[in-house]
Amino acid sequence: MNDRNRENLAELIERLFHGEQSGSVLQDIQQGEQILHENPAPEPDRRLIADIKAQIALLIPARQAQIARWRKYKRAAVAAAIIIITGISATFFNTSPPEYERTYSATIFPTNLWDSENIEADDENLAVFNVQIDQIENEIMILESGDDTGDSTRSIEEMEIELIVVSNDFWKE
Repeated sequence: MNDRNRENLAELIERLFHGEQSGSVLQDIQQGEQILHENPAPEPDRRLIADIKAQIALLIPARQAQIARWRKYKRAAVAAAIIIITGISATFFNTSPPEYERTYSATIFPTNLWDSENIEADDENLAVFNVQIDQIENEIMILESGDDTGDSTRSIEEMEIELIVVSNDFWKE
């Protein structure tokens, strides 16, 4: 030991031990140092050192792989936590109303006809056709029953032709 370290050690021992005890403790430490200098430790065999280095060289890559694997798992766990927290926060802090997908469709009939309780009253063409069909049906019934008062000069065949024309007109529109 150098002189400064010996002085520091002597001060420390004097604080811990009183009087003669501190002197005997310092003397024991000096004798121990002298014994160590007189009897140096034997140096290890070069083969033993080479074997230890080889074992260390084999263990280092395995340890590095283990550390790399641990880091990957840690990063994956952190990424998963971030994704989960982002998803939960997006769910809780989303104040905009949900957007619904709009569906468009085309139809032959106007929409107001489907919403109505009386389709005939809402569609003029259908109302006209219904009136014409009713008139033709009444005339046919009168002719078939024989209760004709002579006001109608039309025959049953004319009525049927007119009914066919009305039906064709209806399906064309």
